[in-house]
Amino acid sequence: MTWPLLFLLFSSFACSHAQLTLDYYAKTCPQFDSIVRDISQQKQTEFPATAAATLRVFFHDCAVDGCDASVLIKPTAFNKSELDYDINHSLAGDAFDLITRIKTAVELACPGVVSCADILATATRNLVVITGGPHYKVPLGRKDSLVSNVSNVEAHLTRENATVDLMINKFQSMGFNVKDMVVLIGGGHTIGFVHCKEFAHRIFPTPDPTMNPVLVERLSKMCANYTNNSDMSAFLDVLSPGNFDNVLFKNLMKGIGVLGSDQLLYSDPRTKPFVELYANNAIAFANDFAQAMEKVSVYQVKSGQQGEVRKRCDSINHI
Repeated sequence: MTWPLLFLLFSSFACSHAQLTLDYYAKTCPQFDSIVRDISQQKQTEFPATAAATLRVFFHDCAVDGCDASVLIKPTAFNKSELDYDINHSLAGDAFDLITRIKTAVELACPGVVSCADILATATRNLVVITGGPHYKVPLGRKDSLVSNVSNVEAHLTRENATVDLMINKFQSMGFNVKDMVVLIGGGHTIGFVHCKEFAHRIFPTPDPTMNPVLVERLSKMCANYTNNSDMSAFLDVLSPGNFDNVLFKNLMKGIGVLGSDQLLYSDPRTKPFVELYANNAIAFANDFAQAMEKVSVYQVKSGQQGEVRKRCDSINHI
């Protein structure tokens, strides 16, 4: 499973963004925060990969037409949804299970009030904090999308073999600068994991010369049978897996980045200074990631008649 690079913001969401508030459910669903917090904590304790899975689903959702829970919609015989796109095939089930658990509990407490988009955004923030990352504000009031089309995905997500030029262009086209891009990639990958098939070309048959030989040996053993077992995975931060910290940037400076696109961030003069900054300053990394995530979470949000509050997160209310 790769964490393709994505997201970003600005004038297109100004009107909708203004309608979001931190206390949106204070009167209509006062239990919202506690429900999301408790279920997120329980799920992460039971299945430690939940945080990485949910953060990735959140990014994949926001990158394609905004943070509107469109990635949660299952395909039908009449519509190929975003989940039909090949990159999204590897989105982990723990994330979807978490959202379903929270939605079920919220519907029992406050029927027809809380959107799936708000659940996904809030659960993602909570899981970042649970794994050691910074707390950031998540204003609420998003509506859920009315559509989810596979054809919308291609232009917004990048693959693990993307060049730095392509990554920068994707981010800048949506309003983020190079620093935002580096901190978001690093934050997404510090607790992330990837299927062996996504980086196998870096170790088989001839190792990538930019990869640390010790890492090549370790991954070669771990992924030796990847062609027969497509679920075989590796953590993207091989030294501090599952912990939200700045170790991934330190890894890149030692040549132990699992993804080629990550390792390129240290070799390109436009991105290298930020890799060095975050490797040497954990506080700067946490602060910049929090600021960037606040921007991501309000990217092209839907409001009013632009969306709805779904009864089920995997299906629009009326087909």
